[in-house]
Amino acid sequence: MNKRTRRPMVAVIGDAKLNPSDRKAKIAREVGRLLVESGCRVVTGGLGGVMAAAMEGARLAENYADGDTIGVLPAFDPSEADPAADIVLATGLSLARNVLVANADAVIAIGGGAGTLSEMALAWQLRRPIIAVLVPGWSKNLANARLDRRQRQAGMKNDRIHSARTSTEAVRIAMRLIPRFPKRMGAVN
Repeated sequence: MNKRTRRPMVAVIGDAKLNPSDRKAKIAREVGRLLVESGCRVVTGGLGGVMAAAMEGARLAENYADGDTIGVLPAFDPSEADPAADIVLATGLSLARNVLVANADAVIAIGGGAGTLSEMALAWQLRRPIIAVLVPGWSKNLANARLDRRQRQAGMKNDRIHSARTSTEAVRIAMRLIPRFPKRMGAVN
């Protein structure tokens, strides 16, 4: 029997609508590529903007393989997914699909509006490491913040939303934090 090692999954969240030449789209593409090159899979909301750019970037990685991009859609129609999504989960959950961060070992936020804010709050409650890229939107607004006083685990007191100026820094921080955080723990009060 061949025992396979589970590869980390990193959620990339942010603006749903962007011009492909926007700086946030460029950062998201680079984040996606670097994550796959670091041995991760990329999970997104499966639609446009930062989500599409991250999955497109993942597909540019030298070691990209089918299944490295996962899109968790808010509706039931899988045809709504961006073509760069290898695996499409058409949930029909509408905004509740923002719990996609529950399936991530870390979350990288790039800009974003109210949906990104809710995903960041859920990731915090689920004890996922969050890296916020310093670009306009909720990622910049919450960079280096502590959403409440809870303590993640022994030795991780005063955790915060980590900030990154570049895609390389965001992925490097995620890779450093993933082993330090509890695996798939549930919400805390």
